[in-house]
Amino acid sequence: MLFDIEVKISLKDGMLNPEATQVERSLDLLGYEVKNVKTVETIKFQMEGEDREAIRENVVDMCERLLCNPVIHNYKINVIPQNMACGK
Repeated sequence: MLFDIEVKISLKDGMLNPEATQVERSLDLLGYEVKNVKTVETIKFQMEGEDREAIRENVVDMCERLLCNPVIHNYKINVIPQNMACGK
């Protein structure tokens, strides 16, 4: 079975986020009053497998070893079977 994987990575609270700071400042200059801007990186890919939980465990391992730094990042994983992705 083919699974669509989505990993959203963000900085933990208290970590400096220059990109979010720049977005907030730029929006303010354009007249928009926004607060607490956060940026999130999304990584999407597909994996083959039969067991959704085994796939999820593999993705957690990927996140911990390569995709993010668990000391400074939070991440959320979404594992969707391909046949559910289209509402079937």
